[in-house]
Amino acid sequence: MKKRNPELLPIRIYGDKTLQKKAEPVIQITSEIKNFIDDLVYTMYEKEGVGLAAPQVGISLRIFVVDPFWYNEEGEKNPIVMVNPEFIEFEDQTEFEEGCLSLPEIYDKVVRASKVTIKGLNEKGKEVKYRAEGLFSRALQHEYDHLDGILFIDKISKLKRIFLKKKLNDLSKTTDANGVNLRR
Repeated sequence: MKKRNPELLPIRIYGDKTLQKKAEPVIQITSEIKNFIDDLVYTMYEKEGVGLAAPQVGISLRIFVVDPFWYNEEGEKNPIVMVNPEFIEFEDQTEFEEGCLSLPEIYDKVVRASKVTIKGLNEKGKEVKYRAEGLFSRALQHEYDHLDGILFIDKISKLKRIFLKKKLNDLSKTTDANGVNLRR
């Protein structure tokens, strides 16, 4: 059987309704879901992200992928797939600047747990569990938030959001009626 080439998926931008709602659990990991995961991983690397969640490409399913170290490890890619993830534990807190493929050119500091433990399924339907800290922990929390319709700007102060209002309005003008970025 010939291996399918993954497809580049369009990134949904701030204002898209899929980014604002809670994603649905994956009932079964079918061949279509596996193909979608391949596309999600491919898109994450092509867009030079360290993570990407299904809602960011307009699919309201509880799936995300992360690889927070590939750009530091001479391009070695080791994507981590999380299907129906659940956090088990959060420890301590830290503040660090974040950005998002769905909010291009917008960055701000966000407080998150320093260390986390998360479990879920991988692309084969096997249960996986990770203990993470640093950028890995932050990436897991950031992508998980997307599954609940939360963007990192929802975690910053109202005052900071007021300062971002013009940028956000300008950003929403760069999308089509479906929330897909027209700038690519």
